[in-house]
Amino acid sequence: MRLLKVATCNLNQWAMDFDCNLNNIKHSITKAKQAGAVIRLGPELEITGYGCEDHFLELDTINHAWECLKEILLGDWTDGILCSFGMPVIKGSERYNCQILCMNRKILMIRPKMWLANDGNYRELRWFTAWKQRDQLVDFQLPFEISEVLQQKSAPFGYGFIQFLDTSVAAEVCEELFTPSPPHAELALNGVEVFMNASGSHHQLRKLDVRLRAFIGATHTRGGVYMYSNHQGCDGGRLYYDGCASVVVNGDLVAQGSQFSLRDVEVVVAQIDLDAVSSLRGSISSFQEQASCKTLISSVMAPYNLCQSFNLKMCPSSPLKITYHCPEEEIAYGPGCWLWDYLRRSGASGFLLPLSGGADSSSVAAIVGCMCQLVVKEIANGDEQVKADAIRIGNYKDGQFPTDSREFAKRVFYTVYMGTENSSEATKSRAKKLADEVGSWHLDVCIDGVISSLLTLFQTVTGKRPRYKVDGGSNIENLGLQNIQARIRMVLAFMLASLLPWVHSKPGFYLVLGSSNVDEGLRGYLTKYDCSSADINPIGSISKQDLRAFLRWAAVHLGFSSLADIEAAPPTAELEPIRSDYTQLDEVDMGMSYEELSIYGRLRKIFRCGPLSMFKNLCYRWGTRLTPLEVADKVKFFFKYYSINRHKMTVLTPSYHAESYSPEDNRFDLRQFLYNVRWPYQFRKIDELVHELDGERIHLGDSSDAEKLGTSDGGGGMGVAAAGSGNPNVGF
Repeated sequence: MRLLKVATCNLNQWAMDFDCNLNNIKHSITKAKQAGAVIRLGPELEITGYGCEDHFLELDTINHAWECLKEILLGDWTDGILCSFGMPVIKGSERYNCQILCMNRKILMIRPKMWLANDGNYRELRWFTAWKQRDQLVDFQLPFEISEVLQQKSAPFGYGFIQFLDTSVAAEVCEELFTPSPPHAELALNGVEVFMNASGSHHQLRKLDVRLRAFIGATHTRGGVYMYSNHQGCDGGRLYYDGCASVVVNGDLVAQGSQFSLRDVEVVVAQIDLDAVSSLRGSISSFQEQASCKTLISSVMAPYNLCQSFNLKMCPSSPLKITYHCPEEEIAYGPGCWLWDYLRRSGASGFLLPLSGGADSSSVAAIVGCMCQLVVKEIANGDEQVKADAIRIGNYKDGQFPTDSREFAKRVFYTVYMGTENSSEATKSRAKKLADEVGSWHLDVCIDGVISSLLTLFQTVTGKRPRYKVDGGSNIENLGLQNIQARIRMVLAFMLASLLPWVHSKPGFYLVLGSSNVDEGLRGYLTKYDCSSADINPIGSISKQDLRAFLRWAAVHLGFSSLADIEAAPPTAELEPIRSDYTQLDEVDMGMSYEELSIYGRLRKIFRCGPLSMFKNLCYRWGTRLTPLEVADKVKFFFKYYSINRHKMTVLTPSYHAESYSPEDNRFDLRQFLYNVRWPYQFRKIDELVHELDGERIHLGDSSDAEKLGTSDGGGGMGVAAAGSGNPNVGF
């Protein structure tokens, strides 16, 4: 038997914080050595942090990375252990995203990334060049300050693998695993047994299975050991990197790290019998045949043994059942961990949330409550870093520290119900009950006086006073009155966040949390610069449907029972007067349901549908209950309001990325914000197809909707426009 012990990591790195990153790297090596591992794999670009973005264009960033690597190599960190470090490297005129493979204080090989992530949240081609010389390893002249102290002038650079005396090891960097022709396929034919994938992969709801199936598929039919390392936490941006460092052997998961954790360093160790790899490969005839005519890949000889012989104390790791979180748990733990990183690294002393008693703001309150529970749990588990951060943020004295999540929440979390004459006692009561369950410091503030003062000022200036539509006012008056309320809440929230700590003799400031969901952002169903404007938003990329499922789950599993009543209540903005014959409802205002919005969002972003393609798709999906004309009206209505409100997406509060159809403008969904909202060409094509389809229906004998032919407006006629014409959040 050739027994090999390997270690891979989840590291909570912080872009551009070299001290933090270097300490975490050293800690992970120490833990790997203590476990007896001879290979240690860290995440992609771990020395700098993955999310440096345009800082990668600065020479300082590259130079600091070399300085950190030099510090590692001058110590005993790499003695007796193969370590893979991620950092940017400049070769000639090009900048590469590289893995530096080191052992015994030497650089054995520099492996540049060949296929770069350049879609969705990723822009690697903006900062790096892909390595294209796949047929050879070239000699890379190390920077003088490195070569001088290491007494090593150069290192092999390029695509290849390291041949040890008893096994062979290669790197495959993040995106390369998911390419149509991944490197591990031909590396396996060249005898490589251990693959090290350093990754910077963000969390997205329901995404983990795709990643794990890729690891399993990489080794199931061709054998091998697949090691995966990832960042974990918020490294300074909108993404949460969800860890899950793993080891897979011959298609079986044998080690899996946590997906959501407050720990800065997590090391996952596995013991492997490499003879099982060679045995599997030898039993597959097609593998043998393809290996006999393989394309040769360059290698570097390393005169070291990594394996141990038969040892009763070193039992190979057994296959494990994969651990998955349900989407509701992902919503609780992902944003909860992200919020904790943001809080402890921002210098803030807590959060303030405008809590309306509705589903969205209540979801945010529950996530903050979950964060407090995670902090208390991790302290009880002995995490000294979490404890130190919690003592500082919570302003504990005399050796005290958090032991109860509600008590901790009281110190770091303000909630504010900002009611008006249009607010109901039901939402006010629900907000107060939830605040008590979470433990927040709760305030009940009536803002009618401020609104009245503004309206009096307006009347003094113009001589007119606007009225709500239910009181005889116009749509413009109705819209203006609602937007005043919404924007006053934003101003008040920021004022309270900056001054309440002073009032209560607490140090620092509080961060304002937003609570608009991804569907509202897509539809533009929010007032620009209202209380959806905040410092950060943990649910800005989560759908209403997922949030409602989360509320039902959290009512039971987080212990916030009032969430069940909140979830059951119909969504309402409560910006118009309540009358016996009228209650404002979100879905009526929007002219579409949240379920429909999720469908529109996925078709628009994930399936890249324009208006005509969306119409065709929905004719198949909804054809049994809607006519082509009705489908056309819905599609036009969506695109009209999407384009009218696209400008709002350019100023959305920075939000946790969780959903693949997020309209978040800054990083993920790059589209213009000035549209011809009539979409004349596209809508005309839809109308032509409607006429054609309805003509076929009549020809086939279905004349139930024949009288509707010709009623669709090619300039954007809206069959359900009346339902949305009162939308308080359409304009600027």
